[in-house]
Formats: sequence, C-alpha cells, structure tokens
Amino acid sequence: MSRLTPCRLLIDPPASGDWNMAVDEVLLHGANQGGGCTWRFYQWSQPTLSVGYFQNMQDRVQHPGSRDCPVVRRVSGGGAIIHDRELTYSLVVPTDHALSFGRRRLYDVVHESLIETLGGFGIEASLFEQPDDETTNPSAVCGCPYLCFQRRSPGDVLVEGHKVAGSAQRRLGGAVLQHGSVLLDRSAAATELPGLNQFAGSEISVKLLIDAWRERIERGLDFIFTPDEFKADELAEAERVAAKKYGSDSWTKCRGRSGSV
Repeated sequence: MSRLTPCRLLIDPPASGDWNMAVDEVLLHGANQGGGCTWRFYQWSQPTLSVGYFQNMQDRVQHPGSRDCPVVRRVSGGGAIIHDRELTYSLVVPTDHALSFGRRRLYDVVHESLIETLGGFGIEASLFEQPDDETTNPSAVCGCPYLCFQRRSPGDVLVEGHKVAGSAQRRLGGAVLQHGSVLLDRSAAATELPGLNQFAGSEISVKLLIDAWRERIERGLDFIFTPDEFKADELAEAERVAAKKYGSDSWTKCRGRSGSV
C-alpha cells in the first residue's frame, strides 16, 4: 500500500488575474523552500485572458472576442486562456517528492483523475496522444493557434475531439508548479470553445466538479487533503508580487525585469 502524502487543500473565491498568478508563484516558492504539496482550486472575478510566458502581446489581435478582457501573463508557457466559465487549479510539489520528476507523468496523473471524474457525469473523455508521424509538439511550433484550447499537446483532455482541459508547468529549483483550466461552459468571450456542459446531460457546477474530483485526486496522487487557508505572510507576499509583477505593464507586455520567479 502506498504511503499517503499530506497535501494542503485551498479552495479560493473568485479573484483578479494578477492576484491568482501571484498566489501560484508564492506557493511555488514555498514548496521550493521546504514546504509540502498544495492543491488549490480557484476562479476569476471577471472574464480574464491569461497569456503564456512566451506569447507576444501583439498577437492578441488574433482573437478579437477577448479584446475587452483584462490580461495577465502566466509564468508557464502555452497558449492564451480565457478564464471565465471554467475551474482553474494549481498544484505545487516540492523537490523531494516523486511527482516532481517527469513533466508528462504529472500531467497524465492529474488529467486521468479528471477523466475518471467526468465518467461519473456520463462524459467520455480521453488523453490526447501525439500521432506517431508527428515529431514536434504542435503547440510549440510557429503558426499554432493563439488560444490554448485550440491547440493539442500530449496529455490534454479531449471530449468528442474538443479540448476541455489542459495544464502547464513552471519549475523553480526542483519544485514544480502545475496549473490548468477545465472549461465548464461556453464563454461569451470565446463562443467557439465548448465546455463540459455542452457534453453533459445536466449542468456541472464548479462546486459539483470540485466535490467529485477531489476524491479522485487524492486517490490518483496518493494524497490526503487537509483543508486550509492562507497564512498572513503568504497573503502579504502575494500582495507584493501581484503589485510589483503581475499587475505591471513591464511583465504583462514584455516579461520585463520582474520576469524572474
């Protein structure tokens, strides 16, 4: 029998993009400085576009539907995501945990737990596998779609050919931050992207998904969750990082000097 790993569980109310990204960074630093595993569920206080670390802000014109959304830049790569009618998660794992080794393994374990969860709602989902005749990651080559959910990378979660969940990572020392998005419904800012409710027989709410998924996360990752809240020092540091980095034009537009994690 596997030894269960204690994992802090945070379920946050909707917040701004700069705050959400700052909190993820603070949690990553904590894991790199000797902290344990933390799983965080969160949402966004208004429809927000998060752009990948390597994306050029000038390319935003490629998606006019989200032009009125505020923008934040992630520390992780990948395509732009419209955070609206969806659930976002983040997982931080310290250096000495087995899950910190192997980028694809962590994607697969988390996404497989989601696939199992969706099966309970009558939704048949699967992991995207790169065809044998493709030697490059389609999300990494020039000319790929601007939006993350119009790209396909190994390990993405698909339903009827549509991507409904994807994740990205950032490492600091040996610690890893993995965060991802699960589309629940169509957003007015991205009507071309269906969510789970377009495939389910009944509406799947954020609470319903969290309640069903968390048990499978614990089982799939050999975690034992401990519900928790942010410490005062974490909140203070998140406020500082949000103001200095994620709320600044130098970071958002061009990954300026504040680009270090």
